[in-house]
Amino acid sequence: MPPASTWQPLEEVRAYAVSGSTGIDLYRSIGERGPAAGVGQAVAVTTFKLTWTRDYRPQPDGACVLAVAKPRLIITYTLPRAPKNLTSAVAESWQRFIDGVEKHERVHGTQIIDMVRGIETFSRGLKEENDPKCTKVRQTLQARLKQFSDERVAQSRAFDQVELTEGGAVHRLILALANGP
Repeated sequence: MPPASTWQPLEEVRAYAVSGSTGIDLYRSIGERGPAAGVGQAVAVTTFKLTWTRDYRPQPDGACVLAVAKPRLIITYTLPRAPKNLTSAVAESWQRFIDGVEKHERVHGTQIIDMVRGIETFSRGLKEENDPKCTKVRQTLQARLKQFSDERVAQSRAFDQVELTEGGAVHRLILALANGP
């Protein structure tokens, strides 16, 4: 197999506007305008779009090899954006809050990147014997893709559980913003 091609994810940050002049007002606005997540609204979300360039190659002996598996990954972080006319105390409180929220979301981004790298490693060179139409190798890949996805979702949920429950990093950020100036 030729060496795997290098790739980098594309990352973009999208903002949604919130309003208010105090920390609690800003947080209430997040609750009203935040992106949908699960059963309610979230402060921020990380989403991704993943597509692949794959080259399945039937072999002379009847096997099939997945010779190329190159991802194209776009990660989108959706974060709140506060008004520009905040007092300095509220602006400082907001900056601490948004820096912490972005740090949290970027962990989700890293989890996604790790999943894609795992898929790439598993995929490239995947071979099935007696597979001249490359159907078995596709089935093997599809079965494992669900496992990769399920593992990432579980990892993401476990991380959120720690961060969002009482005493967690994001929980503390929310309390500091809401109880601040």
